[in-house]
Amino acid sequence: EAVAALLMVLVFSWLAMRLRRSDRPKGALTNALEAMIVFIRDDVARPAIGGHDADRFMPYLLTIFFFVLSCNLFGMLPWAGSATGALATTGALAFLTFLTVIFSGMAKLGPVGFWVGQVPHMDLPPALAILLKPMIFVIEVMGLGIKHFILAMRLLANMMAGHLVLAVIMAFIAASAASGLVWYAVTPASLFGAVALSLLELFVAFLQAYIFTFLSALFIGMAVHPH
Repeated sequence: EAVAALLMVLVFSWLAMRLRRSDRPKGALTNALEAMIVFIRDDVARPAIGGHDADRFMPYLLTIFFFVLSCNLFGMLPWAGSATGALATTGALAFLTFLTVIFSGMAKLGPVGFWVGQVPHMDLPPALAILLKPMIFVIEVMGLGIKHFILAMRLLANMMAGHLVLAVIMAFIAASAASGLVWYAVTPASLFGAVALSLLELFVAFLQAYIFTFLSALFIGMAVHPH
């Protein structure tokens, strides 16, 4: 986690200085990073939160996206491990999103208005409303917490699954070492499967960073624009 965070600081400090020099060619890496930033702004933040409020949350969403992506990519390096394969990391990220949702909703709608707004408007007789609305409020608040718990578990499960399958495939090589003929048959198939799965994990690394960021933006948008 610390290495990923330090790498982000170094890379984006370099990117900021590079973009200030408009008279110099940007280069492939600069263009790639800039394209990802524009994608998060135009295709994630603004559609989910709205053009008026999205830019306020861009620093958080970009930090989440690139941190998750960096951790996912580190997991593809031999012996490096992926921080997103631990519940402590994904839980902390989901908890940060949860706090952002709560405080941004209260800042936009007011502390009372945000929590009252958790209960949808219903035309109910007063006696029935007194009975049902507290129950609905409890269910909605529980649902708010469950959504963010699932956000953490989704990322954890997807990153752990890929590493586990890759380890099992590579373990076939060691298991077949006792028999020479079996080893010659199993090793090429295992290596091909490991390479194919690594390419799939590369795609999943970007996909899961996008999904986590998109769901975070969606939850924030639901908080600041409940209707």
